[in-house]
Amino acid sequence: MEGFRELTEQLEIEGYDRELYQRIRENWDHVAKPLDGMGKFEDLLARIGAIQGRETPELQRTRLIVSCADNGIVEEGVSQSGQEVTAICAASIANGRSSVAIMAREAGIDVLTVDVGINSEEAPSNVRNLKVRRGTRNFLREPAMTGEETLKAICAGMGLVRESKAQGYSILCMGEMGIGNTSTSSAITAALLGIPAEMVTGRGAGLDDKGLLHKREVIRKALEKYGWQTASGEQKSDGKVQDPDLAGEAAFQVLANVGGLDVACMTGICLGGAKYRVPIVLDGFISFAAALVACRLEERVKEFLIPSHSGKEPAMKLMEDALGVSPVIYANMALGEGTGAVLMMQLLKSANAVYEQSTSFEKAGIRQYERFSNNEK
Repeated sequence: MEGFRELTEQLEIEGYDRELYQRIRENWDHVAKPLDGMGKFEDLLARIGAIQGRETPELQRTRLIVSCADNGIVEEGVSQSGQEVTAICAASIANGRSSVAIMAREAGIDVLTVDVGINSEEAPSNVRNLKVRRGTRNFLREPAMTGEETLKAICAGMGLVRESKAQGYSILCMGEMGIGNTSTSSAITAALLGIPAEMVTGRGAGLDDKGLLHKREVIRKALEKYGWQTASGEQKSDGKVQDPDLAGEAAFQVLANVGGLDVACMTGICLGGAKYRVPIVLDGFISFAAALVACRLEERVKEFLIPSHSGKEPAMKLMEDALGVSPVIYANMALGEGTGAVLMMQLLKSANAVYEQSTSFEKAGIRQYERFSNNEK
């Protein structure tokens, strides 16, 4: 597909430093506490340090990138709100008034709000203008984006990672704003995982039962239109309707056909994190859809992704399993904007303080705990 070959030429990705990862894990064992006492945070911080190339992870210089765009599928009545809300909310984020802006300010995290496809002539106040086009097309009627538009949005995300690293940011959080993007993300997830629309489509910002049924039907018809679901939607014993191998160019086409410019930009941020060796903290459902596309484009990307929370959209557990990640926060959140990622940074900073500041067994005069293999007693 147009744009895919140009993208692959930019993806030179190596894994993180495994030796450094192991050294950080060993350092954790010297902290005067039970072995693995900080649970998942020991692994996550070791991975962050290994990505950064630092034995002591750096978390103070953090940026949240909020990708904003409109989605043509809103024409089908899949959302309570109209497209005009996207621009209003993007301006609210950029001007420090939204939920995530307040949380980020509290956490000492800088916020960059980006217009990659808001349906307005100009970018809203204080929003970076990287507009590819004024919203996507209605994917029930035609592909949401061309290959060239998809590539441009992905490259915008990759460029933001490169820029952020050059400016001294050591870790990035992802957020989004775009009315209708739970529909695009549901369609992407259903296509890539080969499962029916009803298994991955939730209420978004709060649809009633009738609205939810309509939203599922719209997505089902779109999956059928592009050949990713049979008309009957008959499920196999594992819940799938097909066994897709939608990776590489096929995954790129899924994103172009039923995705959004915000999701494409976040896909680029995930790819950029791997290319430029910057840890990327995921948010909820929309960012997981972007991460799923990125990992289908380049499998090694998953090593550079840090999960934050498990949102309440029905697809979350399926996506977590597909990506092989385990979120830390289970709070039934569904706000978006990057709120879960910002919360996660607060937890990571607290855990990192334990790693940096706690006394060692040796200094405490306590015998260090030893690790034993499972067959030892």
